[in-house]
Amino acid sequence: MDALASLLLFALIATASPGGATTLATISGANFGFRQSLPLIVGISVGLASMAALAGFGLAGLLLTLPSLALGMKMAGSVYLLWLAWQTARRGAPRLDGNAKPNGFFAGLWMLWHNPKGWAMTTGAAAAFVAMASSPGQLGVLLGTVFGTFALASLSFWCVAGLMLARAVRSDGQWRILNRALGLLLACSVVPVWL
Repeated sequence: MDALASLLLFALIATASPGGATTLATISGANFGFRQSLPLIVGISVGLASMAALAGFGLAGLLLTLPSLALGMKMAGSVYLLWLAWQTARRGAPRLDGNAKPNGFFAGLWMLWHNPKGWAMTTGAAAAFVAMASSPGQLGVLLGTVFGTFALASLSFWCVAGLMLARAVRSDGQWRILNRALGLLLACSVVPVWL
């Protein structure tokens, strides 16, 4: 039970702490609302759950033995996050004319699969909690379930926080400031990846 409590606490802190995924959920909630942000939230959650499951199954060893693959993933993920940050920073007030669309399921999934922080978090969890399971398959299922569930809950929280923040923003100028600040936070989330 102590090991399970430690895993749950680790997953809570890892999924709720600010980073690229939580910032995207906040941005989406502020600009599109909770319901339209659900595909993104589910995509990110499924991405993290699948990464955790694969780390438990042993893919972490492949990433450690092929540094060029890990570097390529880091570069692709950083470029994508910076592009999303630029898109966010350029936004003004949300348009109700239907032209603006939230990021969807596959954008969330893709972003997570190229997120070195996510790989570090899930491979670290696989190494730390390997004794909790009798086989790699059992560890993969356990980690995938825990991380996917916690990601869904924490991203929903961040999305609702973005929605509540958006309700306090009234003018176009305030929206520009909010979106630039969120874009900057998203761009800053790339820095720890390279440190």
